[in-house]
Amino acid sequence: MEALLILSAAVYGAVGGLLVPRVRYRLSVEPEEPWQSTGPCGHAIGGWLGRARCGVCGEGYGPGALWLSVATAVVCGVLAAVTGLRPELAVWLLVAPVAVALAAVDRSVRRLPDVLTLPLAAGTALLLGAAALIPGAAGSWTGALLGGLVLGGGYFTLFLIHPAGMGFGDVKLAVGLGCALGWYGWQVLFLGAFAGLLLGSLYGVALLVTRRAGRGTALAFGPFMIAGAWLGVLSGGAGVS
Repeated sequence: MEALLILSAAVYGAVGGLLVPRVRYRLSVEPEEPWQSTGPCGHAIGGWLGRARCGVCGEGYGPGALWLSVATAVVCGVLAAVTGLRPELAVWLLVAPVAVALAAVDRSVRRLPDVLTLPLAAGTALLLGAAALIPGAAGSWTGALLGGLVLGGGYFTLFLIHPAGMGFGDVKLAVGLGCALGWYGWQVLFLGAFAGLLLGSLYGVALLVTRRAGRGTALAFGPFMIAGAWLGVLSGGAGVS
């Protein structure tokens, strides 16, 4: 049963990952610019979900779908392995493709668009509220809401202190991630938040050491926040297994 659950989650993640490339391409624009509506070939892009390839001439735009599919499959499979057949697993699986899309967009243009961060925050909070009503849930909806407020407030403080190094998109992303981490309690919240900061800091130091970036270089911090939150959720899920 457990192996089937993990396999099903991984397959779901692989399919979900195949739908992310077009979202990544369309949202990977600079602030104040409209979302991409045509490919480099000039043909109109049909819809939001799917592979990043023109349906008319077949020309691809942006990275292929393989790495996004594999990444989402791994994320979902590991979540299923650690969380087990509990109500919150459905929430994690719904959130995972959105988180992967956000990490991909931020990596491309150092931007976390509201069209993904705001639904992520609201959706995570509401879905966890529904999960809390189902027998077998291993977390607290109150904790999730407080976690979103605390982590969002913490990143908002960092934004006020150093706006050049912390975008407001990071603040909005932190609300959704804080809800997920807070579901399992304060220890998991702090662990996930610290893991994200640590991963981002280590990456920044590595860039400085290898001279691939300077002290004033802006970094995409969203992927590290998401990775830290994923590790925190895994820790929380393992702790209640």
